[in-house]
Amino acid sequence: MKVENGILKGELKVRGGKLIKCRMKTKDDKIEEIKISGDFFMHPEEKIEELEEMLKGVELKREEIEFIINLFSKNVEMIGITERDLLRVIMEAK
Repeated sequence: MKVENGILKGELKVRGGKLIKCRMKTKDDKIEEIKISGDFFMHPEEKIEELEEMLKGVELKREEIEFIINLFSKNVEMIGITERDLLRVIMEAK
């Protein structure tokens, strides 16, 4: 975890060399804002914004975040990363 101006940051280099970054702002131990980026691929591409919206208001608990990611991943193809990688980078930022 790295905190810069109240923003939590996490970075994760996954197997295969892809990089995932997470920046988030929290309030009362819940995600207030979140941005996930990196050099991985997702199809359809704009779905990452949908995941970010789904995570807003969610408690920073591993089980709750994992549930949202698993729900999200049913409607998207991720190339170079897994659901577990997304969970890891968010938890690292925490």
